[in-house]
Amino acid sequence: MRRSILVALLCLVVAACGNIAPRRADDRALILVSIDGFRADYFARGHTPTLAALAADGVRAEALKPSFPTLTFPNHYTLVTGLYPDHHGIIHNRMADPAFSHGFVYKEQATIEDPRWWGGEPLWVSAEKHGVRSATMFWPGSSVAITGVLPSYWKTFDAKVTAGQRVDQVLAWLDLPAARRPRFLTLYFDQVDHEGHEHGPDSPEVDAALGDVDEALARLVDGLRRRGRLDVTDVVVVSDHGLAATSPDARSYLDDFVPLADIDVVNYGILAGIEPHAGKTAEVERALLQPHPHMQCWRKGELPARLHYGTNPRIPSLLCLAAHGGSITSHGYDEKGGRYSPGEHGYDNDDPSMRALFVARGPDFRRGTVVPGFDNVDVYPLLAKLLGITPRPNDGDFAHVAGLLRDDAR
Repeated sequence: MRRSILVALLCLVVAACGNIAPRRADDRALILVSIDGFRADYFARGHTPTLAALAADGVRAEALKPSFPTLTFPNHYTLVTGLYPDHHGIIHNRMADPAFSHGFVYKEQATIEDPRWWGGEPLWVSAEKHGVRSATMFWPGSSVAITGVLPSYWKTFDAKVTAGQRVDQVLAWLDLPAARRPRFLTLYFDQVDHEGHEHGPDSPEVDAALGDVDEALARLVDGLRRRGRLDVTDVVVVSDHGLAATSPDARSYLDDFVPLADIDVVNYGILAGIEPHAGKTAEVERALLQPHPHMQCWRKGELPARLHYGTNPRIPSLLCLAAHGGSITSHGYDEKGGRYSPGEHGYDNDDPSMRALFVARGPDFRRGTVVPGFDNVDVYPLLAKLLGITPRPNDGDFAHVAGLLRDDAR
């Protein structure tokens, strides 16, 4: 596969030296790639030459600021709706809704398929409504009929599908006849995040995963070149969040502060959600809202305004956020199988270790440009502009990202 990286790099160099080929509307495509858990500073590690070549021939942000909480499902859905989690309703990877008889668990497909969980209108739905075919090679929410609409082509997430196989499926969709070919496609890689949780962000396993995903990107670039599509395709590569190394000494145990019999814990982890039992609210609040060494707790409506979080009815009454490197659990939860992870995310989105990735290359983007970081809600209006569709109401601002585009593409 190293040969494919060299081929891909050569393709980009050749493309950069030539003129961009004329293109028709039906030639254009947009591929949105997510590398789950790719921390912004991973870019400088030297394990992703294809990604570096895309950036050198396109644009790169110094960082992409995720929305709070810095978790996978909330941020992936923010990227395609432009809404903060508080507004689109995917407020956590695990959640409950007072109006539903069942909960939402991100790893349990059956629990996430109820479209009532998914607010807003994701980009593939808007695209389909505008007559633009879409195809999703994995993306949270894309296998759910949101507002009754699915992508023209989609796959239910399966971790056993290799990075190369995922790329091959995207290329196969692009091989369809023009009348059936999608113009908006997503491609998702989870390997970097998986190894980060298992071994920590500074591990050789993460470095190896970076190399593996970069090889898959090289396969994509080479496949686009071979099809004559490299210079008629905008490729936008993002991540949902970064990763922090954790310490077992920074764990906070809820049952050290309140009896578990007095509360329902909606979720443990980095952002814990807690519902006091009837008659126990004042007592639980006294215990949790005071200062703690490795976590801070708030009533849901009293979080800092900069987090844009706390109004959605799915958010529990009390929230406790672990300090950098910490986590929140209970002695009983650990005994039942709660597992310590050397790498975690979900922390304050002002934490530099939570910063994410943004790289884009294609006919509509400027070349050789590095820009300051911006918020991930701004990605959605940018994508809508590239597809030529009217964005739905959102929390992003196209003015923040207009400078990424060539003058004739704005």
